[in-house]
Amino acid sequence: MTLQFIRGDELVKMRETVLRLTTGSSMLDNLLNGGIESQSITEFYGEYGSGKSQICHQLCVNVQLPPEEGGLGGAALYIDTENTFRTERIFQMANNLSLNPEEAIKNIIFAEAYTSDHQMFLLENADKVIKENGVRLIIVDSLTSHFRSEYMGREMLQERQQKLNKHMHMLIRLSRAFNAVAVVTNQVMSKPDVFFG
Repeated sequence: MTLQFIRGDELVKMRETVLRLTTGSSMLDNLLNGGIESQSITEFYGEYGSGKSQICHQLCVNVQLPPEEGGLGGAALYIDTENTFRTERIFQMANNLSLNPEEAIKNIIFAEAYTSDHQMFLLENADKVIKENGVRLIIVDSLTSHFRSEYMGREMLQERQQKLNKHMHMLIRLSRAFNAVAVVTNQVMSKPDVFFG
């Protein structure tokens, strides 16, 4: 492990390279000071069916817009853990923004994660895919679903949190290395104790 300290003026220069991706909602963009920032992780959470995956679909289309229209002129990497990705929604959203739906779907690199280890593996090996496809948006929908189902009970909590922490560090590393927007979703529930017996 190495120590890395940087001067404040260098931090200012780093912050100047941060990009913003429109959500498609001017009100939400205003709340986010212009859109979702690159080089950081943004989380959308809510109950089942509250629209988390829908906003991810919209971001996959929005990222393809030119910068003057709030996009980043790039592709999206979509890691799906709950089988929520729907191509027909991409076609509808692309049409709504006057983008060619066939071209829009080609600019979304899709991977389905079957387990928490597979999910981590996909992200750990995403560098080449991101670079070769000009990915400017990385989505993990949903971040914790596999971890919740595979690491049940309080005795598994520490191991689960350590793996999630490692996964999040990989995501922020990719976001910073490629100046990309990283978005994750999480489902909340009114009684989380059901997972602890």
